[in-house]
This record gives sequence, structure tokens and C-alpha cells, in this order.
Amino acid sequence: MYRKVTNYFRLKFDALRYLNIHTHRKVEHTAWGSIQSLRSDFDQVLQPGAYSVGLHPWYLDVYTAQEQFGQLERFAEEDNVLAIGECGLDKFCNTDWNLQVDYFIRQTQLAIKIKKALIIHCVRAYDEVLKILKENSKLVPVVFHGFNKKTELANKILDQGYYLSFGKHLLMDAYDEVFKEIPLDKIFLETDDDSIAIETVYRKAAEIKQLDLVLLTEQVSENYRMVFGDLKTTQNE
Repeated sequence: MYRKVTNYFRLKFDALRYLNIHTHRKVEHTAWGSIQSLRSDFDQVLQPGAYSVGLHPWYLDVYTAQEQFGQLERFAEEDNVLAIGECGLDKFCNTDWNLQVDYFIRQTQLAIKIKKALIIHCVRAYDEVLKILKENSKLVPVVFHGFNKKTELANKILDQGYYLSFGKHLLMDAYDEVFKEIPLDKIFLETDDDSIAIETVYRKAAEIKQLDLVLLTEQVSENYRMVFGDLKTTQNE
């Protein structure tokens, strides 16, 4: 289950690096390895940093969606943009379902066109999301963010070659057994909208996995490189 990685990252850096692949909080460009997720104002990607950009299903509006998508297309190819998202489907929100589906498909196709990863938001719509991804995502890396479901669903996602990202729910003991079963080469860690420190999430993850913290950070760094590209792309010297 654990694929050992080399000591490249341990040798290259003199401190642990806690990669945070999904946060909506403003990130200082010196915060190494943090990907700030933007739902609007996509011109922010012209500033130093690392970003994902996407149309979140909560905020889609039939009257402005086309204009928003045009802005997304305009800025998505910038070098500082590492992924499209978060995007996806949500049966718990009030946004028209057909509108959600339409713009989720558009964003998966955009990711394919520009060869960037997808970060997925999904609530009570996993079958639908997986069906659309199967038809549209092809070889684009896919990360389901904020995962807090059961092992059976996790395996269903992993069987498609996708990744799972975990955040605050890891701090609840109820998810220990699920997280234990996730292969290390398929995990990411995040803070999302929460004020918790990413270091806290990493320490809990290492505790659950009964794994040395250095080894965990090395593996997540390798996963990051596989999905988002070389780690140097998230820094500004």
C-alpha cells in the first residue's frame, strides 16, 4: 500500500513542508506549496502564488454563468493556475441541477484542453460525478477534495485512478478506519475554508497511519508532483 519514495525532498529542504492543496483563505506567496482556490475574481492569478480556479456549484447563476465561464477560460491557462476547480455537483444546494451539470462538464472539458488537474466538489452526487468524469476526464488527474465518506465509496473513486484529499474531518475519530485504508500514493491534505493549521492535519494523518511524519510529507510531495507538476512551480524566488 505504501510506495516508498526517495529522499530527494528530505535532502533538498531543511524543514518539513506541509503541502496544502486546497484552501480558500488568502495565501501569502511565500507559503510554499499552498494552492489557493478561487471561485471568482480570477485575475488574482496574475499575482505571485499557486491557484486553482473554478465555478463552484453553490455560486452558479443562470444569468451570469456564461460570463463567469468566459473569465475562467481567460485566466485558466496562466502558469500560476495548477488546477481547475473546485467544481462539481451538489444535490444539497439550491442551484438548478441542469445548470450544475452543464458547467461541470464544461470545466472538465476545459481541464482536458489545457491539460490541468481537476479538483472536485461533490455532495450526494457521486454516481453522477463519476459518470461525467468517466465520459469526459480521460487522462486528466482528478482530486476529490474534503472527502468524509465510507471506505466503499473511497474504493469506488480510487478504482478510477483518482485521488482523495482530507481535511478537518480527519480530526474526528469516526474517520480513522476509512483513512487507514487509503493508499498513501492517493492522498492529499487540505484546510479548505477552515482556520485549522495544515500542520495539525498532517500530524493527525501520520498518527492514524502510524507513519513517521517525514515519510508522510515526502509521499504527499511526490503525489503533488504527479498531479500538479514539479514543486518549484508553487514558489516564487
